[in-house]
Amino acid sequence: MRSPLRSAATLAAVAALVSGCASADDWSRPHAAPTPVGALGPGFTDPTATPTPEATVTPRPGSWNGVHPPEGYRVVLLTAGDDRPTRALVKAVRDWAEEEDVDLRTVTADDPARRVAAVREAVDMGPDLVVGAGNDLVDPLAAVTPSHLDQQFLVVGAELAEPTENVTAADWSGASFRGEGLGMSSTYDPASFTAARCGAAVRAGVAAVLNGLTGIVVWLDDAV
Repeated sequence: MRSPLRSAATLAAVAALVSGCASADDWSRPHAAPTPVGALGPGFTDPTATPTPEATVTPRPGSWNGVHPPEGYRVVLLTAGDDRPTRALVKAVRDWAEEEDVDLRTVTADDPARRVAAVREAVDMGPDLVVGAGNDLVDPLAAVTPSHLDQQFLVVGAELAEPTENVTAADWSGASFRGEGLGMSSTYDPASFTAARCGAAVRAGVAAVLNGLTGIVVWLDDAV
């Protein structure tokens, strides 16, 4: 005869397992549009004028610190390259995601022939935000993003030459790569990709996206 205590323990274990599976977000289900937790501080933008598409804003340092992503925020980190600036950006995104308890997944696009496909893969995952890190992704993003206007993108440490309204960039003078057709900026400086600046780029860029300030460049020369 089965012990009542053993049966109860088995049922409890099964219930815990089912509960754990149910709580895991597999991204197959839609969820509410993300809204920011907290608010932008004074000086992030001019309160009397909403930035126009492709505008550049220079926020006051730290004016983004009060903004946090909501619970269950879904982000795909799309990355290509193993140079030091790209590694610094990737680490900044991962550190931010851990600190903010973001549901982060990664798509690595190291094969040049498959970078456009990698961007589409990231979109097909259904995230709230795709974050691009690495100069090698600028041209593939420029090719794909106009066809997915309902998907928000954030490019950190670079920017698209002609971004659509769904592509925001967080950039600075030492970064500012805008695609192969334009070549590398004369001010490009790999040493400018410090942990502090890359972290500020992620946080300021996400704060802009969460507040509907998209299709712009968030310029961070004075961020740190």
